[in-house]
Amino acid sequence: MGDQMQFIVEKLNQEPFRKNYNLISFDSLESLQLLQLLSDVLGEIDPKHAVDIREELPEQTAKRMLHLLGILKYKPPGTLSDLSAFRQGLVTGSKSVIHPVLHWLLQRTSELRTRAYLARFLVKLEVPAEFLQDDTVADFNKQYEELMEAFKNLHKEHEQLKISGLSTAEIRRDISAMEEEKDQLAKRVERLKKRVETVQNHQRMLEIARQLRLEKEREESLAQQKQEQKSQLLHVEQRLQRAQVQLKEMQHVVADSKPESLMKKLEEEINFNSYLVNEKIPREMESKKTSVYFLQKVVAEPAMTQADLTALESEIEEVNAQMNQLIEKRIITYEPTDSKFSMYRQQASIISRKKEAKAEELQAAKEEMSSLERQVEQKNSQAHELGGSEVLTEDEFKQYVSKLRSKNTLYKKRRQEIAEITAEYGILQRTEELLRQRHEALQQHLQAIEEKKGISGYSYTQEELERVSAVKSEMDEVKGQTLDNMSEMVKKLNAMVAEKKASLAPVIKELRQLRQNCQELTQECDEKKIQYDSCAAGLETNRSALEQEVKGLLEECAQEESNYHYINCMKRSLEIQLQRAKEEMKAYVSPDPQERRRAVREQYTRIILEQENLGKKLREKQKVVRESHGPNMKQMKMWQDFEQLMECKRECFLKQQNQAAIGQIIQEGGKDRLVL
Repeated sequence: MGDQMQFIVEKLNQEPFRKNYNLISFDSLESLQLLQLLSDVLGEIDPKHAVDIREELPEQTAKRMLHLLGILKYKPPGTLSDLSAFRQGLVTGSKSVIHPVLHWLLQRTSELRTRAYLARFLVKLEVPAEFLQDDTVADFNKQYEELMEAFKNLHKEHEQLKISGLSTAEIRRDISAMEEEKDQLAKRVERLKKRVETVQNHQRMLEIARQLRLEKEREESLAQQKQEQKSQLLHVEQRLQRAQVQLKEMQHVVADSKPESLMKKLEEEINFNSYLVNEKIPREMESKKTSVYFLQKVVAEPAMTQADLTALESEIEEVNAQMNQLIEKRIITYEPTDSKFSMYRQQASIISRKKEAKAEELQAAKEEMSSLERQVEQKNSQAHELGGSEVLTEDEFKQYVSKLRSKNTLYKKRRQEIAEITAEYGILQRTEELLRQRHEALQQHLQAIEEKKGISGYSYTQEELERVSAVKSEMDEVKGQTLDNMSEMVKKLNAMVAEKKASLAPVIKELRQLRQNCQELTQECDEKKIQYDSCAAGLETNRSALEQEVKGLLEECAQEESNYHYINCMKRSLEIQLQRAKEEMKAYVSPDPQERRRAVREQYTRIILEQENLGKKLREKQKVVRESHGPNMKQMKMWQDFEQLMECKRECFLKQQNQAAIGQIIQEGGKDRLVL
């Protein structure tokens, strides 16, 4: 126990706590101070737990600490295996509970910090089974699990990269070796240039070599194009497969569907199409024909003067007056049977209008659906032209995920092999370095022996002679091979040029004849185009004039139609008002008192009397409220003071009760320790 406290005090006096405790001061800490110290240590592991325990209830503090200790996988000692006793000791701040927890936490702070960081992302959220039956929730849960697995893999790779990092000394050695190799290559290029300059026709040979390089580059580009076309072919085959799958699905749906539902759909479609053919389209055609007839009649008539317009307006006024007279006569000769028929006619007209409106909505929806389908096809074609891929189906996405997982496992294996090869490479480098050091030591020893014998430099001279002779023989072989290859290349290129000239001679003759024909056709096309432009300009001017005239006539027709509808609406409203006035007059003149009460005048008179009586009552009530306002305010102030007094008493009672409960818990903890 003493060693445990000594370890805790040493760790708490270091960074980042810096508490400046000793054994006596640490042992004399109270329960609240121990709980705050434990909360600080937990806050260093997980910053979310860096809180002041005075701002939360004891139950919340214990629950928070127990939750984090469970995540960190802390197991109580054998003497406190009972979880209820451990919880009680954690609530009361018992030293026998807090000290082992602090010792365990301070022993492995860095490890627990990593574990707490990972717990924020890897503690799985349990979803009830009944919620997982929903497809959307199930998809989100699956994505959540996949992201957790991806986070685990990335964290492992991150840790491996931290462990298997290359040292700076190895990188510097690689850079120095690369620089030496670069210098050697530059010197070798200079030597080859000097040797090539001594060869005859070296410029021509260099030009031929350049052409060969260009042809090779062209061959590579053609190979790349071939690869791209193969990939495009693969995409097209995939699209074909998806289309076949969709066709099979549609066939499956059709096979699974019942004949009653198919017949019902066909009947609905037939009814809709028959309505369009028999009712809607003929009516629209008739209206269009009449409008065209009137427009043609208007166009055929001569231009109207202001006098003609005034005459037409006077005729319209006379016709409206006659219509009003006829309407009045009809109202006078009104019969109930006509009212019933008019009601049915009105309902039938309303139903027909609704039917027409729904048919138009259905037609518009079908047109919109077809336009959206065309847009989807266009977008797919554009995405395919831009090199993108189409949207994957669920099965294709599952196959892609399985392939990706297999590739991921293969990638991990290859990465492990690379790590092993890198380690082996480091060992070989170290072995090479040791052998080089031994070689240098042997060379120094050999030089010392040569100096003793009086033949210093003999071994170095012999090595240089052997190296120069080997280089000379290699260069002679390379030179002979280069000259032979270049001569053969020149012969092949000359033969290829001759073959190309012979094959292109008839094509060039045909091309000359075609160019002459092209010039003649171009000249004839220009002449025809000039004639077409002049004719199109004349027709365009005539068309614009006719469009302006038709536009003016359409506006005039629309204005007249709106005036007609306005007059018709005013007529209907006046008829309704007249009918109401007649009913009111009839009720007011009627000798029956029940009928007279239904009159609007009597109703308004009765409402006015009721409102006057209500106003009198409200004025009396206002007077009473004004007289009793002062005493009532004093009484309300007294009740507020009484309410504050009772609230203070309730708070004092709750504080006294909490203190009694904490004292009881402390007494029970003392009894348990005495029992232990």
